[in-house]
Amino acid sequence: MGIGSHDAVKQLKALIDQVDEPLKNTFQNMHQGYPNETLVRFLKAREWNVAKTHKMLVDCLNWRIQNEIDSILAKPIVPTELYRAVRDTHLTGLSGYSKEGHPVIAIGVGLCTFDKASVHYYVQSHIQINEYRDRVILPAATRKNGRYIGTCVKILDMTGLKLSALSQIKLLTIISTVDDLNYPEKTETYYIVNAPYIFSACWKVVKPLLQERTRKKIQVLQGCGRDELLKIMDYESLPHFCKREGSGSSRHSTNGSNDCFSLDHAFHQQLYNYIKQQSLSVQPVAPLKQGSFHVDVPEDTEGSKIAQSIESEFQKFSNRNGLTHSLSGLNINGDLYD
Repeated sequence: MGIGSHDAVKQLKALIDQVDEPLKNTFQNMHQGYPNETLVRFLKAREWNVAKTHKMLVDCLNWRIQNEIDSILAKPIVPTELYRAVRDTHLTGLSGYSKEGHPVIAIGVGLCTFDKASVHYYVQSHIQINEYRDRVILPAATRKNGRYIGTCVKILDMTGLKLSALSQIKLLTIISTVDDLNYPEKTETYYIVNAPYIFSACWKVVKPLLQERTRKKIQVLQGCGRDELLKIMDYESLPHFCKREGSGSSRHSTNGSNDCFSLDHAFHQQLYNYIKQQSLSVQPVAPLKQGSFHVDVPEDTEGSKIAQSIESEFQKFSNRNGLTHSLSGLNINGDLYD
């Protein structure tokens, strides 16, 4: 950080010191003992403009209070069958750590169907994973490495990406808006692997719409990306879909405990048990109620613009290939275009 950066942090800190007590409390829960590093993340997201960053941060703190984000890790998705259904259709997990100590989060973008629960459950699940990462995973990584670790590496698997993915764009836009506004600068690098032709077509349209700082973080790797990824992590930390070329579906691997998307994987077992324990400590006598946790999601013009651009590109793609104009129920295997 240069001198100007230090001044910006100082100014922002002085402004945040003046907020009401409830906002101060939620900020403390958010920064986990690293307030300056948290202020820097928000400043980066607003190009070091103190006034814009202050507004973004206060909006985020109010969002946390209004939506009870501080207690979201005490609100399990029950029953277990419903949680398993969410895990099976929102493929995300922790596969290991990079050589520099950053958690490696894998996401099976191409095979996420988001069709076994309401949007609210998927948003709840996503925020719970964010909060668990920030309150448990990253502080543990910081202690283990003896230095502050505040970001993760994400590997996005595009295996199975189809034209019918259009139906998921709205939910993906909601999730990315939640991250952009309330969890900025938490990802070091995004690696995209197993990208079929349809992804390349959309990427050409989306890339110019992204902010430069986001664009710089995205790397599209050849095939499953194994050789490139082995430069920054050990073999054990590779997600199962990167371990060998042509490993097929990222939904299932030969062993559920090795599949970081599965509820049987150690990460999801620990997360599930943590949330269960938290819920018992908050309400030891009351039975757990079934019902999703509703979170307000602000409209984000950038995310909507990107979603519309992808939608129109999918439409052109379907027309070019002589496919039906209706995208619902299309089932084009991405591997055909590899």
